[in-house]
Formats: sequence, structure tokens, C-alpha cells
Amino acid sequence: MNHETRLHLAAHPVAYPLLRLLARMGPVVRVPGLGVVVNDAAVARTVLMDADFRKDGPGSPGDLWTPVLGPSVLLNMEGEPHAALRAKLAPLFTPASVRSLVADVLAGPLAELDARLGRGERVDLVDTMRLMAGAVICRAVGLGEVSEAKARELFADGERVVSMVSLRTRGLSERQVGLAKQVLDKIGDIAATAYHAGDPATVMGRMRELGLSEAEARGAAGAFFLTGTETVATFVPRLIALLHDHDALDAGLDLDRAIEEAMRITTPTPVMLRSVARPTAVGGVPVRPGDRVVIATHSCARAYGGFDPGRPHPPELRRLWFGAGPHFCIGYPLALAEIRAVAGVVLRHRVRIVRRRAARRVLLPTYAYLWIEAS
Repeated sequence: MNHETRLHLAAHPVAYPLLRLLARMGPVVRVPGLGVVVNDAAVARTVLMDADFRKDGPGSPGDLWTPVLGPSVLLNMEGEPHAALRAKLAPLFTPASVRSLVADVLAGPLAELDARLGRGERVDLVDTMRLMAGAVICRAVGLGEVSEAKARELFADGERVVSMVSLRTRGLSERQVGLAKQVLDKIGDIAATAYHAGDPATVMGRMRELGLSEAEARGAAGAFFLTGTETVATFVPRLIALLHDHDALDAGLDLDRAIEEAMRITTPTPVMLRSVARPTAVGGVPVRPGDRVVIATHSCARAYGGFDPGRPHPPELRRLWFGAGPHFCIGYPLALAEIRAVAGVVLRHRVRIVRRRAARRVLLPTYAYLWIEAS
């Protein structure tokens, strides 16, 4: 059993084998109590591009996050309101903007990581990434400089909220909504303070300058917090582990291609949900309004074989794990900038994995720790 499989089984000992079983049953499978499961990349992309499959209906992300974040946070919007809000936010996530943000926030931590590896110290890449991802998202929501203790606290808060969701979750309980609001209200208060300060050098100040309301800024901050920490923090250790396990940690590595291929294997969003808005069909399977479509992104991606950093991705697969069309992840450039920055430092050193352990019962499969050192 390879390490990636161990990660999935530790995170989802029941759901992961079920997904793998469903993947062998065909490109589209109706599962009572779960929904219509899509295992084919081309079908998945068609669903994601079709306005008849929505994020704001029964069984969609809206059922999960609207009670917590409100109705206007991109995660749960459709149509013209979604397009308008996305257009307002887009200038914050240009490649140049996010490179500048990451360079500013991570200059010190990256230099320290480089020095530690250069001295031959052992580094827990999992803990390192939690701190770095936490620092970037804290700056994005307006917190400014934060201590390591505060970054860890906020990261743990985000983990608690995200861990409430599983494959079968259709909505959060009243208690779960209350707990999630406690966490996200703190983030919203930080964002609101930065918003009213109005400094265009901050993300929240820039939102005000772009004409977003305080409510939109608070909601965006909560969404950034939920989606912008764990994705990056869990991916980088898995990227380095994949390269290590496949003897691909060499100076001639095409980092961008390796990142794309590692994302295919790790699948940052292993499952996506949509709600059917009108009678239609998914890959030949009839669906009706209110049906839930479960896009098994992980199965779609893994159908193309094992890890190969030189593999070109066909059009139907390309970055499917970040969505497609109007709902393609607006934060992708920020995630990529963070990943490039940290991986670039690690790959300056010929590292080896000293110890690792899979994290248990988490939403995104990851390592509990991954200790590396320069060999």
C-alpha cells in the first residue's frame, strides 16, 4: 500500500473505499441516500459548466455554508450576483498581487526554513506549512503580523469547522452552525476592523475601495479562511512526499508541471457538490430538480494513472479539482504562489523524509507530521 492510499484510509476509512468501489461501477452511478456520483472527468466538467447544476440548491454547498457565512460568499452563489461579486474580487487575485502578498508575508519564514535545512536540521513540514498558510490568510483577512501561537490557534479553528463536513453531510446541525459561527465571527470582526480602516494596501481595505459592502467583506474573509488554509497546508507536504517517494527530487524538475501532477494525485477538492435545477441527465442518467450530484473529483483524476511528473493533462482534466467555468476557484493564484514559494525553498536542498504519519479523521487527507532533512 502506498503512502497516498494510507492517507486516504486514515482520513476516511469508510468513505474512501466506497468512492473507489463506485469508481469501478461506471462513469455515473446513482447511489440511494448519497446522490448521483460522477466518476468521469469529461462528464464532471460538463456538469460544472452547466447552469442547471447549482451551488445554491438542496444538497449543494449552499446548504452547508449559507447558515454560517450568509448568502453572498461565492461558495453559495449563482448567476448575475455571483458574476458581479467575482468581478469585484478578481483584482485582488491577479498573479502579480498574490506574488507580492506572499513575498511580503513569507520572506522571513522562508529564509528561516532555508537556513534550517541548510544547517542540516530536521523540519516538520506539516507544522511549517500550517504556520505559513495561517500567516498568509491572516494577512489577507486583515490581521497583519501574527505570532506563531495565534497562527496555530486560527489554523486549528479552521480545522474544527471544516472537519464538520463529510461525504454524506447535507447540512450542519444547529450546534455545528453555532460552533462555526463562533470561529468565523472572530475572523469577520478582524476583517471588519481592517475594512473600516480602509488601507488599500490590505485586502479588506482594497475590498472597500472596490465597492464591496462590509457584509460582503466579512463573508469573503470567512470563505478565504475556510478554503485558503488547509488546501495549501495539506498539499505541500504531500507534494514533497510524492517527489521523494518517486525519486523525483532533482535539480532538473519542472516545478509547475510537478505541482499540477501532484494536485491530480492529491486532488485538493476530492468531492464537489451540485444541486439539480431542472429535469435533465448526467452522463445518460436522468436527474430531476432537488437531486444532488456528487462529483467524485478524486476518482475523475486518479483514473489517469499513477504519479508521473512529466504527464501532460488532457483538457477535460485540467485543474478540475479547482472547479471549472464561472466557479473556477478565484483563490487559485494565491494557493499556487504559496506552493511555489515554499516548494522552491525545499527543493534547493536534497531532502529526505525521516519520519511521517498519516492524520486521522480529517476532511482533507494529510500527514500528522512529515519530518524532513537535507541528505
